[in-house]
Amino acid sequence: MSSHPAGAPVDEAERAPDRPRVVLGVSGGIAAYKACELLRRFTESGHDVTVVPTSAALEFVGAPTWAALSGKPVAADVWSGVHEVPHVRLGQSADLVVVAPATADLMAKAAHGLADDLLTNTLLTARCPVVLAPAMHTEMWEHPATVANVATLRQRGTVVVEPAEGRLTGADTGKGRLPDPAEIFDLCVEVLARGALTPDLRGRRVVVSAGGTRERLDPVRFLGNRSSGRQGYALARAAAARGAEVTLVAANVTLPDPAGVKVERVETTAELRAAVLSAATGADAVVMAAAPADFRPTGESTVKIKKAADGSAPTIELEQNPDILAELAAARPARVVVGFAAETGDSTGSVLDLARAKLARKGCDLLVVNDVGGGAVFGAEDNEAVILGDDGSTSEVPRGSKTALAHVIWDRVAERLSRSS
Repeated sequence: MSSHPAGAPVDEAERAPDRPRVVLGVSGGIAAYKACELLRRFTESGHDVTVVPTSAALEFVGAPTWAALSGKPVAADVWSGVHEVPHVRLGQSADLVVVAPATADLMAKAAHGLADDLLTNTLLTARCPVVLAPAMHTEMWEHPATVANVATLRQRGTVVVEPAEGRLTGADTGKGRLPDPAEIFDLCVEVLARGALTPDLRGRRVVVSAGGTRERLDPVRFLGNRSSGRQGYALARAAAARGAEVTLVAANVTLPDPAGVKVERVETTAELRAAVLSAATGADAVVMAAAPADFRPTGESTVKIKKAADGSAPTIELEQNPDILAELAAARPARVVVGFAAETGDSTGSVLDLARAKLARKGCDLLVVNDVGGGAVFGAEDNEAVILGDDGSTSEVPRGSKTALAHVIWDRVAERLSRSS
């Protein structure tokens, strides 16, 4: 049984030194109940979490709930445990401060340096990465005041997650929904892992494609490939964690939307091409992690293709799809263009021989090469690759998580963007 009085912060001596210290701020919106799931994910994964709700948040979820889930007393004001100086100490000692949900009011206070409760005092004294996950009605998110406040916060290095689109309070729908707590957690873990106070992709606009396109044969069949979209989603999530504004063009992917990422869904290669080219205009970087089908049927049957009575197979005539990566590299709508090459090697050359020829042929800046012999990489949780540069550079990335590879790719992109600034 803890000897601390109600509302008093836990003494530093009681903390496990190897546990990342997270302050979970909760402001007063209906989505406050979703922060319980985010808290559970932090505590179950071994993080030391202190919940700091606003007084308005406690109208939605009471202090006993936060105390029970976090294992710590909860306070919303600066008067509890005054001798511990919590309004200063919490921000100073945290490894990460995340506020979910972050209301328009909370972000306005944070942008203007106001500190009238424990949470805003903590934000003002934090010397660690800060993540804000907004939730509000669409009109509030789009109001010029909120737009300006978000821009100010991002300019200072705060990661302000783009809200999701969907059902809001009552019958309203639109942009302003709190992203899925699991995705907010994944993004926070990446921010913690990097530990950078200033996200190096802050102010950058990037486009990522993911998944595999499908070319329709008839109403029930298609030509496709085995791409799961995991690497592209890891790239999108990593870019958001590093402060970028991210558009993810997803071809037939069933994974949850990454927090803070605008997702556009497509099916065919033609749809992928149109969406990527549109989103890439004026972007800082495009990473083509999707696997477009190289060929499509010359025509789509309007009825299901039936089996022949004599057992013969139908003849399907194919035509070549446009080369999206080569088109991007030639048109240069973005400053850095990154391609992926899934190779197996053949009688004409090794995987790297074929990849180097592809890099020269496509004209992109970087080419991420995967050896997919035997079906490796597709659908797996991990990956290994070689990153080839148009400057002749070669970087081997050993087997590890797809998230780890994503950050290596963004490291290379960030280097090139900084050189061209």
